[in-house]
Amino acid sequence: GGGGGGGGGGSTSARLQRVKRGWVWNQFFVLEEYTGLDPLYIGKLHSDMDKGDGSIKYILNGEGAGTTFTIDDGTGDIHAIQRLDREVKAQYVLRAQARNRLTDRPLEPESQFIVKIQDINDNEPRFLDGPYQASVPEMSNIGTPVIQLTATDADDPAYGNSARVVYSILEGQPYFSVDAKTGVVRVSLADMDRETRENYTVVIQAKDMGGQLGGLAGTTTVNITLDDVNDNPPMFDQRLYQMSIPEVGPVGSVVGRIWARDRDVGVNAEMEYSIIDGDGRDTFDISTDPTNLFGIITVKRPLDFESKPSYTLKVEGANTHLDPALRHRGPFKDVTIVHVSVEDVDEPPLFDTPAYYVELSEDAEIGTVVKTVSARDPDAANNTVRYSIERSSDPEAFFYMEITSGALITVRSLDREEVGWHNITILAMEMSREGETHSSCASRVNASCILYLAGNPTQISSAQVAVRVLDVNDNPPSLTHYLEAYVCDSAKAGQLIQTVAAVDRDEPLAGQRFEFRLSPETVNNPNFTLRDNQGGPDRQSYGSRRSSTVFYLPIFISDGEQPVHTGTSTMTIRVCSCDHEGNVMSCNAEAYTLPASLSRGALIAILACIFVLLGELRPAKPFLCDEEENVHENIVRYDDEGGGEEDTEAFDIGAMWNPREAHHHPPGKVRQDMLPEIESLSRYVPQAIVGGVGGDSNVHGYVLAKLLDADMDACAPPYDSLQTYAYEGEGSVAESLSSLQSGASNTDHEYDYLNDWGPRFKKLAEMYGVLETNAAPMW
Repeated sequence: GGGGGGGGGGSTSARLQRVKRGWVWNQFFVLEEYTGLDPLYIGKLHSDMDKGDGSIKYILNGEGAGTTFTIDDGTGDIHAIQRLDREVKAQYVLRAQARNRLTDRPLEPESQFIVKIQDINDNEPRFLDGPYQASVPEMSNIGTPVIQLTATDADDPAYGNSARVVYSILEGQPYFSVDAKTGVVRVSLADMDRETRENYTVVIQAKDMGGQLGGLAGTTTVNITLDDVNDNPPMFDQRLYQMSIPEVGPVGSVVGRIWARDRDVGVNAEMEYSIIDGDGRDTFDISTDPTNLFGIITVKRPLDFESKPSYTLKVEGANTHLDPALRHRGPFKDVTIVHVSVEDVDEPPLFDTPAYYVELSEDAEIGTVVKTVSARDPDAANNTVRYSIERSSDPEAFFYMEITSGALITVRSLDREEVGWHNITILAMEMSREGETHSSCASRVNASCILYLAGNPTQISSAQVAVRVLDVNDNPPSLTHYLEAYVCDSAKAGQLIQTVAAVDRDEPLAGQRFEFRLSPETVNNPNFTLRDNQGGPDRQSYGSRRSSTVFYLPIFISDGEQPVHTGTSTMTIRVCSCDHEGNVMSCNAEAYTLPASLSRGALIAILACIFVLLGELRPAKPFLCDEEENVHENIVRYDDEGGGEEDTEAFDIGAMWNPREAHHHPPGKVRQDMLPEIESLSRYVPQAIVGGVGGDSNVHGYVLAKLLDADMDACAPPYDSLQTYAYEGEGSVAESLSSLQSGASNTDHEYDYLNDWGPRFKKLAEMYGVLETNAAPMW
C-alpha cells in the first residue's frame, strides 16, 4: 500500500490465504493560511487491494473529518475545505479505513495518521500588558534600569525566525533607550530634573524575523515619571517679615506664619523651623504646622507694650529628610528675619498682688483699716484708679472701701462665732484724668457705683481679700447636756450621780480648759458635791438625803483664757423610788409630798371621791337658753395701724341670737356688718348656704345650717353645742379663736404665765397657776 500521493502493489498467496498489510503511513504536512480558491490538497490514501474497479470505499474519521478535511471515497484523495491556522491548531489526528463498497466489510484494519500544519510568519509580536507605567528617581545615572518589556509572538519559535523578536525605541530619545534583546528600558540622559520635567512618554517596538526586512512588528507605550529626590534647598519667599500682636495676646496665641519654599515635594519638602537668634527668642516660640511646611510663631511669655514695644527674631528653616548622595548640593536650609511689633491696648488696672490675706481680731473697733490695696494703670497714660467692693462678696456690709486710697475699713462689729471668714472681692476701675466721682459714690461703694464713675466701665479688674477673724474670749462656757438627772432615794453618800461637760463657742489656741465648781451660795451644800477632773468632765456625788424630792443645783463654770468668762448652768436632780437593782420605779413629785401617815388605800379612796364629784358637776343641758348663761363672743378686726379703740370695728354677735330684731337699729346708730375677709375658711360649709342675699341672710342661714347639723349629729356631746361663727372653727386655715373646744383637748395646759398678768388675774392664777410657795428648794 501507499500514502501521501501514491500506493504500492502486492500479491496474495493462494496457498496461505494471507493478506499483506495494505497501509504504509507517513505524516502529512501542509502550510497554514492557504488562500487559494480550490480546496487544499493534503494527500492520498490508497490500499494495495484497490484494483481500480471502484469496489473499495475509503472512509475518514477523527479530528476535523467531514468539516475541515474531506476524502474522495473512490480515489482516497484528502483535501482541506477550511482555512488552517497553526496558532489555532497545530496538528490533527485522523483515522482511515478501506471497506468493500458492496458488502461494507473492512478490507483493512482502521489505522491512524497525523496532519501537521506548518508555520508561516503570520503573527506580529504583541505587548500583552501595555501600556506601561514606570518611574525612576530624578538625577539618576545613565544606564539606570526603568522597566523591562516582553513581547509575545504567536508563531512557532522552533521553526525559522518567525518568533525571534528584536526591540527598538521609536519615541523617547535621548532620555531613554531599550535593550534590543532583553527589552529593558534604561536612562540614557544624566541629571534629569523633576522640577524641570516630570513625565515622559516612551514608544517601544518589537519586530520578529530578527528585525530583518519583511518581519512583523508591534508597539507599546511606557509612561515614565521622575520620582522626587531632595536636590533643592529651601528658600524663604521673604527676607524680612513684619508682624504685630496686641499686648493682651495670651500665651500660645498665634503671631504669624512664615514659609521656606522648597521645589521638592513630599517628605523632601518638609521643614523644621527654629529661632536661632534675636531679642525675642525667650518671648516667642515657633513650631511647624501639621503639614510640616509652614512655621507658626506663637507667644511664649506675656507681652507688655510699655516694657518692650517690638522684638526681632532670626528664624532658620531646614529640611528634615536629607539624601546623603546629594549633600554636595546643600546646604538644605535658609534664614530670614521676623520683626514683631507689640500693639498698645488699654488694659484694666493691675493689682500689686492678685490676692490678699488679712487677720483681724473680732473685737476690732468699727473704723479699723483692715488692708490698703493698691492697683495701677499699666498703660503709659497712667490714669487714676478708683476702688470699690463687689456687692455680692459682702452682702451684710461689714466693710467699706475708701474709693481713692484703697483702704478696706470695718463698718460693723465682727463676730468670729457668727462669721469666721470674710472673702471680699475688691474692684479697681481705670478713670480718665478729667474723670470725677459721682456724689452717690460718697457712701458705701459697691459694684453699682462703678456705673457713675467717669472713664471706661469695661476696664475693671478684681482682687480677692480673705479676712480671717481671730478669736477673742467673749463667750461664757455652759454645760453641753445632762441638765437633768435623778438619784435613787436609797443612794448612799459618795455615790456618782452624773458626769457633766462644758462647751464654749470660743476657740483658744491652747485648747479649752474649764473649771467647775458649785455656785457660792451652794458651797456648803450638805447634799451634793462637785469634783473637778482637771479639764475632763466633772462628777457630782450624792450626800445625805433630805425630805425634798427635786433639787436645783447651780454649777459655776469658768474658762481658762483671758479675759476669763464664767457661766452658771442649773442642773435639776430628782430623787426617785428605785427597786433593789437601781431601776427607777417612780419620780412623781406629788407622791413624795403626801403625809407619811397616808396609806395607799386612803389615797385610792380620795381619788374615787374626786371622780364622783366630777360626774355630778357635769352639765345636763345640751344648749344654753338663759340669757344669764349666754356666752357671747365678739369678732373684732383691728387695722394694721391706728390709735387703739377708735380703730376697732366690732360685729355685735347678739344679732345672731335674735335674728328678727337684727334689722331694727336705734336711731342714729348704723351697724357695720363684717363680711369674712377669707372666702369660705371652713371646708365644711357649702358656698350655696353662706352666699345668701342681704346683709344678714348669709349669717342667719349659716347659723341655722350649723344648728341643724348639731341637732342631726348623733355624736355631738349632750352637755354643750359648739357653733362656729364668722367662718372660724375646725377646718379653717386660720384655726379656731374660740376656747369652747379647749375642754376636749387631752393635753395638759400650763397656766404659770397667769402670775405675770397682774392683780386682775390673781384669782385665776390661784386657781390654775402654780403657787410660788410650792417651789422646790434650790438645793
